[in-house]
Amino acid sequence: MTAELVERIVRGVHPPGTSLPTEPALCEAFSVSRTVVREAVKVLQEKGLVQVRQGAGTMITPPAMWNMLDELVLAATIAEDESLAILDDLVVTRRVLESDMANVAARVGGPDTVERLRALVDRMDELVDDHVAYADSDRAFHDTIMRASGNRIARGVVRSLESQVVNSARYLGRTDRALCVASNLGHRRIYERIAACDPAGAAEAMFNHITDAWLVRRSGSADPGWLKR
Repeated sequence: MTAELVERIVRGVHPPGTSLPTEPALCEAFSVSRTVVREAVKVLQEKGLVQVRQGAGTMITPPAMWNMLDELVLAATIAEDESLAILDDLVVTRRVLESDMANVAARVGGPDTVERLRALVDRMDELVDDHVAYADSDRAFHDTIMRASGNRIARGVVRSLESQVVNSARYLGRTDRALCVASNLGHRRIYERIAACDPAGAAEAMFNHITDAWLVRRSGSADPGWLKR
C-alpha cells in the first residue's frame, strides 16, 4: 500500500497542495484496516511526501520537501521522469562527491590502494567483452577510491543513489565493447593520478570520467545543460 501511494503521489495522481483521500476511502480502496492506513500515512510523512494538519487532513507536500534519498521516492521519481532530469541530478551529485573523494584518495591512499586500483584497471581491460563482469569491477574501482578517502557519509550517499539505478537501462545506456574500452581509459587516468599522488589531477580525472560516461549513455536525450551546474 505504501509503495502504491508513493507512486501515486510522484505521478501526480494526488498533486501537491491537495489532500490525501480520507481514511475510510483508503481503507476501501486498498481493502485494509484503519491501523494499516495510519501506519502508511506515518511512513509517507517520514518520507516527506505528506503533512498531517489538524483540521485540514493529510496534505501532499511539494516535491522540494520529498526525501530523494529514500528508496521508494527516488525509484518512483526516476520511473516517472521522461526528461532524465533526476538522473542528471544524480550524476551531478556523484560527480561532486566522487571528485572530492578522488582528491583525498590521492593524498592519503597508500600502496595497497594503488595496487588494488591497478589490478582493477588491468582486469577491466580484459573484461570489455563482458559488460556484466566489467560493471562489477567498475563499481569495485569506484568503491576502492571512496573507501580510501575515508569519507563514509559521501560514500554512503553515492552507494545509496547507485543502488537505485544499478539495473536501470535508462541510467546504464548501451553496453557496447567500445564504450567499455572508452570508460576504462577514464579509469586508468584516475588511477595514474592517484598513483602519482596528484590530488587535483585525480579530482579532474574523476570529474571528466563521470561527465563523459554519462554524456555517452545519455546521448540522444534532452539538452545536456546539466553540465554547467
